[in-house]
Amino acid sequence: MRLVKARLVPQSAFGTLPRGDTFFGQLCWAVRNRYGEARLVTLLEGYTKGAPFLVMSDAMPAGYFPRPVLPAHWFVPIEGADRKKIKTRQWLPVESFHEPVSQWLSHCVAPTELPGGWANAHLQPHNSINRRTGTTGTGAFAPYSIAQYWFGRLNHDSHRRSCLSVGPMDLYCIVDDSRPVALSMEELHQILTDIGMIGFGRDASIGLGRFTIEALEEHPLPAQAQANAYLTLAPCAPQGFPWQTERCFYHVFTRFGRHGDIGAHSSYPFKTPILLAAAGSVFTPITFESRPFIGQGLGGDGSLSKSLPATVHQGYAPVVAIKFDQGMGAT
Repeated sequence: MRLVKARLVPQSAFGTLPRGDTFFGQLCWAVRNRYGEARLVTLLEGYTKGAPFLVMSDAMPAGYFPRPVLPAHWFVPIEGADRKKIKTRQWLPVESFHEPVSQWLSHCVAPTELPGGWANAHLQPHNSINRRTGTTGTGAFAPYSIAQYWFGRLNHDSHRRSCLSVGPMDLYCIVDDSRPVALSMEELHQILTDIGMIGFGRDASIGLGRFTIEALEEHPLPAQAQANAYLTLAPCAPQGFPWQTERCFYHVFTRFGRHGDIGAHSSYPFKTPILLAAAGSVFTPITFESRPFIGQGLGGDGSLSKSLPATVHQGYAPVVAIKFDQGMGAT
């Protein structure tokens, strides 16, 4: 396996948060469009049998990992800190990764404290015009708002003008380079460039989701000494694995997916809803082994899509190995 880090620089707002499973779905369309459907089919061989050709993380603030989803008592308390403000500390500097997990809370920072800022959500008004009346009206023509995400910080200069300093993102990719026809570094760079030019996620057709590739390089993920658990960097489907259930912590969310690219114009573009564990989950196996990812590939048998039965979904997640001790933190 080859571990690669891509440094992305947003060029516009995003309509969709850059989660790993969404990135993977759009990458599959990009592979099909540039290299042909036969190449994509070859790459997806074995995908639902534990042999993915590529596993993608969420795009995270450059130089940070997500704070693990653990109860507060698993961390050493921060004297005099406001409980509500502590909850906003969601990002761990990579340079603090090798500190004991129980001390991570004191190193984590809030999105507003990140050097480049992060994911400022703003409501963008929309409306549809009734061509018969020339007005918005009610019902299907009623004005509505949709969230847009700006990755950066709004700065004000001495003349009270505002500008947005862009917050770069790190996207980790695990590439299976042992395949006879593997995805090369050059091809991965080209495909990510294609996605950045076309736009990632919702409303790409009106300019959202644009980014450039600042760097793409091999970059092994760190691991703590005497590790016994995994911290996930993307949504995953951990069901069916031999976990120590009392030592697994996660937030679940339902992915109401729909096809992108030309699949969005099919007779039924919606996918079957999927229950996933969000990035930042902690999973402790009964028997620990060093591995770059956990989870499983979903679909491929018609269970996810009626219009495109071969549809798969990334239920894999890159992981970093951590030492997760039962006695950490206050009780």
